[in-house]
Amino acid sequence: MARFDGRVVIVTGSASGIGQATAMRFGEDGATVVCADLNAEGAAATADKIGNGATSVALDVSDPVAAERVVNDTASSHGRLDVLANVAGILQFGHATDLGFEEWSRVIGVNLTGVFNMIRPALPHLIESKGNIVNVASTAGLNGQPYGAAYSASKGGVVLLTKSLAVEFAKAGVRVNAVCPGGVDTPLVANMTMPDDVSGFLVARMELVRGHFAPPSDIASVLCFLASDDARNMTGAAVPVDYGMTA
Repeated sequence: MARFDGRVVIVTGSASGIGQATAMRFGEDGATVVCADLNAEGAAATADKIGNGATSVALDVSDPVAAERVVNDTASSHGRLDVLANVAGILQFGHATDLGFEEWSRVIGVNLTGVFNMIRPALPHLIESKGNIVNVASTAGLNGQPYGAAYSASKGGVVLLTKSLAVEFAKAGVRVNAVCPGGVDTPLVANMTMPDDVSGFLVARMELVRGHFAPPSDIASVLCFLASDDARNMTGAAVPVDYGMTA
């Protein structure tokens, strides 16, 4: 048997990058995968690649009503929910003095509030199945990184949300962990822009090996490990996958 046979998994941000790689890895390991993304066509394409009963749904995780609907529809359609993988996120860099309220709110709304919007309705189903949650945080949520005030705040929030929920729901049998990627070769990173006048010293501070970017599949492997029974003794962990960036 594959390690996720008979289990139902929701993966947000599954149209591309880490989310797509994660959804496909769950599918390869036997899970029934629900691919959720704001990019409905991309999510559908991922589900088609997975096959094996995978489905897709358009979802803006910053909308709590839509998030609750996707979670409850999944549990109703499949009779259970075993894993919630919160991968959806947006990346923003710039000077803190140039960061407007709308931009701040958008980053926090997707990266942090969006994670909570999915978790809150999922918890009753996960308590019933003794399932688990894996959140995608970042090395930016572990160490200070320049030019990313909103992004770092959102990912730091994900790390502490993960730990808080892990403690609160340990007795209920629900594990909650996070993976903290460093540089990853994704469309999100490829389209990232920095201010023109950045400090090379501060940017270099973020890298141990300059230009080292992991393939999304490497992050997906760690995420799926955390969601599997192999990690049954892990909860509240924030696992760096960063080629030594935070060492």
